[in-house]
Amino acid sequence: MKKFLPLVSVIVPIYNGETDLPDLIECLKAQTYPQEKVEYLLVDNNSSDRTETILATAAKEAANKGINLCHLSERQIQSSYAARNLGIRTAKAEILAFTDADCRPQPDWLEKLVQPFADPQVGIVVGEIVALAGKTLLEKYGDRYQLMSQKFLVEHPFCPYGQTANIAIRKQAFADVGLFRPYLTTGGDADMCWRIQREGNWQLAYAPEAIILHRHRSNLKNFRSQWRRYGCSNRYLHELHGVDLMRQLTPTETIYRLNRWLLKELPKDTIKAIAGKAHLVDLVKTPIDLIGFHARTKGQQESKLPEEAKQIEWL
Repeated sequence: MKKFLPLVSVIVPIYNGETDLPDLIECLKAQTYPQEKVEYLLVDNNSSDRTETILATAAKEAANKGINLCHLSERQIQSSYAARNLGIRTAKAEILAFTDADCRPQPDWLEKLVQPFADPQVGIVVGEIVALAGKTLLEKYGDRYQLMSQKFLVEHPFCPYGQTANIAIRKQAFADVGLFRPYLTTGGDADMCWRIQREGNWQLAYAPEAIILHRHRSNLKNFRSQWRRYGCSNRYLHELHGVDLMRQLTPTETIYRLNRWLLKELPKDTIKAIAGKAHLVDLVKTPIDLIGFHARTKGQQESKLPEEAKQIEWL
């Protein structure tokens, strides 16, 4: 079967990405997609480290190899969504693919991600996110329980969506319903997907073989921050779309879950681990779950959507 190879613009928002950029750029250079059919738009969002210098150098080196890598700057609004919007406006292609600076697209990522667009009714394609190998217990927990997998998001009971770490969208869909909300700090990926499907009547497709590797949170501070943001996102999406709020974790439920873990789950899982039938992570799943659920509840309780975050930019 002949492959579908349309023109593609890859858009990456970047804030203080000097640590991640070298690996990301190498992944982009290694794409199997025809070089003459893709442009890479890397958008610096007012970084204070060496991001700008790295991007300028990378753009020159890529040009010498026939790779179209462009360095853009969004300095007006400190927001990854505002940076993506600049990329969307600049993009020359009809298919726009998105990822982030700390992601590692596999060589055939683009090639696999664009294939569902052969169907003209498809406006969104969601790829898969797989964990980079981690060393800490939290990283192994995230990997074992597939916390970043998009297969759960495309089955969302309210409406399917995908994260901007690995997604592609037709530019026409943005023309139909508007761009990302530039002042939204979290939840913009779901908001965008829902508007495109519910207001623009476009279909969403899932491409599990279009893989991007991503690193799980490695310490409790970042883990709590991530789950608090999930709660904040759910509050924002509740206010924007009416999606149900997540059930909040009460102190009574927390005590009950901990007691059940100590008296029932932990002894049973310890025996399984000794027999080689359980992983160390399985022994501590419940307390890690509770840490995440508590942070999510706190984020949902304390967040309120700012008025400016309701704004939508247009092409």
